[in-house]
Amino acid sequence: MTQAPPEDHRGRALYRAEQVRELDRRVIASGVAGFALMQRAAASAWRYLRATWPEVRHLSVLCGGGNNGGDGHVLAALAAAEGLSVQRILVKPVESLEGDARRAAEMADAAGVGRQPWKDGTTLSGELVVDALLGTGLAGEVRGASRSAIAAINASGRPVLAIDIPSGLHADTGAELGEAVRATHTITFIGDKLGLHTGRGPARVGKLVVDDLAAPREAFEGMTPAAWRLGRALIAALLPPRERNAHKGAMGHALVLGGATGMGGAGLLAAEACARLGAGKVSLATDPAHVAASLIRRPEVMAHGVRGLADLGELPQKADVLVVGPGLGRGSWGQAMLQAALAAERPLVVDADALNLLAERLAGQWRDDWILTPHPGEAARLLGIGTADVEADRPAAAQALQQRFGGVVVLKGAGSLVAGPAGLAVCPCGNPGMASGGMGDALSGMLGALVAQGLSLEMAARLGVLVHALAADMAARQGGERGLLAGDLASCARILVNPTMDEDDAVATR
Repeated sequence: MTQAPPEDHRGRALYRAEQVRELDRRVIASGVAGFALMQRAAASAWRYLRATWPEVRHLSVLCGGGNNGGDGHVLAALAAAEGLSVQRILVKPVESLEGDARRAAEMADAAGVGRQPWKDGTTLSGELVVDALLGTGLAGEVRGASRSAIAAINASGRPVLAIDIPSGLHADTGAELGEAVRATHTITFIGDKLGLHTGRGPARVGKLVVDDLAAPREAFEGMTPAAWRLGRALIAALLPPRERNAHKGAMGHALVLGGATGMGGAGLLAAEACARLGAGKVSLATDPAHVAASLIRRPEVMAHGVRGLADLGELPQKADVLVVGPGLGRGSWGQAMLQAALAAERPLVVDADALNLLAERLAGQWRDDWILTPHPGEAARLLGIGTADVEADRPAAAQALQQRFGGVVVLKGAGSLVAGPAGLAVCPCGNPGMASGGMGDALSGMLGALVAQGLSLEMAARLGVLVHALAADMAARQGGERGLLAGDLASCARILVNPTMDEDDAVATR
């Protein structure tokens, strides 16, 4: 059985490729020979393969030229020793291999495993494919034989176990370097890698397991993770049961500024999500045409019809946190609401068109009391680069935004990232059903609720992103991904933010 490194409420530590290479060096320096470590990795992968696909009798193992390929050679030898038929395909001939990789290939030879060179058009005959082509050292675009082999794996229609990382995926950024293996399962070693959890990583990794290969805890000492993979433990850590004498005044007052003419739904979605996550009072400043709809859908939200700054009055000063952007528009109404929010001297959650207005008109703004929540397109406009540049290195883009604008930044997308003063966090949850309108509005409302209840901006951002994604996963389990709506998330999120509520607690609230 594989074992992931221990986690605390921050989640699981994630590392960059160079950090994992340093961890390898430390483990070897502790007295574990490099080839023995390779054998541990291959044996772990082999055990996982047998447990996951016990009926498989024929493997295709594709081996590259480095230590990742060495893992594949050793696995092929282990499989042959247990009577499986193994098609071992080499992208590089044994004669060109060095060190432990060469030793591993010769071990497979000695075990009687046949080998064949990769050629375009090679048929993968195994019931299961093992990807041991390229490891975490890959930095440039995949070319030549490796690329054609990756294409063949993806075209095979067979389940795929990737060793350490799907070949062609960047270990630090999650970018697909030309073409990457679409793995069914991935087993990664020593330390979990940041790139497995963001960008194209979630779409290429499949089910992920982590084995630290019994690395001594001392090997991790003094090494600051590149990021933290958020987990459910954060919910209970940050949202303990409320005191029995809690009242709405102690739970904070959030004001949502959004819903220009024709876009009232966005502001209402944000306000409803804000209420469901526990803000004591929620106000909505929106175009007067949307007030009636707000009262019908969610009468608990205090909706104010606002034609301009004069109607807004002192509302911003009465709130503990302002959420600005959902359905804001870029016209005069939206510009006025954003200016009022910026002048209110209150913590802000900034989303949607408020971000676009920042990029267009207020690019020099810097604050330590706001959360910015761009998707990649908005992030690109804020940074003055292309969307493809953002997606090529999402962690770097998130950190660049935080350094340029201050506060906390949530870079949305597959593997949403939270960049703040304490570092980087990545959310491993969520699903493709979230590719629908209003999801960002719901998130901004959730963030506002958590800030209103007294969480720091950074912890509110981490927790809000996690709860938002988990709520979407819960809603998808109930009704499927297609047709998932942003309005489905609020009731699921309410369940998630009450992790300690049992029947005795429920009775006590009646």
